[in-house]
Amino acid sequence: MNDKIDGTVIDVRKATRWHIGAFLLPAFLVYSAVMILPLAETLRQSFYNDVDGALTFVGLANYKVLFGDARWSHDLWNAFRNNLVFFAIHMCVQNPIGIALAALLSTRKLRFAALYRTAIFLPALLSFVIVGFIWKLILSPIWGVAPYLLDLVELKWIFAPWLGRTDSALVALSLISVWQWIGVPMMLIYAALLSIPDEVIEAAECDGITGWSQFWKIKLPLVLPAIGIISVLTFVGNFNAFDLIYTAQGALAGPDGSTDILGTFLYRTFFGYQLQLGDRSMGATVATVMFLIILAGVSLYLFTIQRRLRRYQF
Repeated sequence: MNDKIDGTVIDVRKATRWHIGAFLLPAFLVYSAVMILPLAETLRQSFYNDVDGALTFVGLANYKVLFGDARWSHDLWNAFRNNLVFFAIHMCVQNPIGIALAALLSTRKLRFAALYRTAIFLPALLSFVIVGFIWKLILSPIWGVAPYLLDLVELKWIFAPWLGRTDSALVALSLISVWQWIGVPMMLIYAALLSIPDEVIEAAECDGITGWSQFWKIKLPLVLPAIGIISVLTFVGNFNAFDLIYTAQGALAGPDGSTDILGTFLYRTFFGYQLQLGDRSMGATVATVMFLIILAGVSLYLFTIQRRLRRYQF
């Protein structure tokens, strides 16, 4: 396409933006190497098994064993139920407290807010291994400091070996995980609250809406998209969890499998543990089931919940 300006013909055809592809290519190659290709190989492996020493296509046979065999299905559903409890505790404890802390720290008159934010977010920077061993020592009934600290406030009677009991181990580990990661939703909501224009807050104050009433009626509706993203991140992170359970309770996720989640179940299935031999085909099958669960949860949010959230443009 040519344009004439002052008698001069100028070529205004759009130039090929090859440089965009050049910049994207390295990231695409790295992402494919560490994410796409392993995922595709895992999905492919779930349809194969070792038959007489040869890798043979078996279709859905591995899935039939996983869901149909009594031993496999028992361990799978036990891990899935525990994962749901793990996720529910994070959603009902971690995220609401994180939102409340963000609202509190975003108040203008709060002193030392930066210090509080740093202290709350600091555990998220620690390694899972460090967190697991520290809390295992703290809660130990033999040499832990928890009984002593509770005795100082005359509450030693409530102490119990929480990590060693089947009815409390999963809850205790979930709360430890909440302690470690509560700073993440706090910081995300805090950033969302700071992005609300001052004009909106001033208009609410002119109408007599202040304090927590202002948070519930003005601020909370404006940060609902951020809360939705946090919920998705919590779901994905919890159903990929492994490190904390493995560090604190080992690969068997004791006592008596009460803390076994899909991550530890996948580890034992793929790599084996003690008398259990590893099976890469069944491990790939478990990994595929985990991927489908996460995909279903994320899709549910993206195509149903997110579309109903009202977004405000400032």
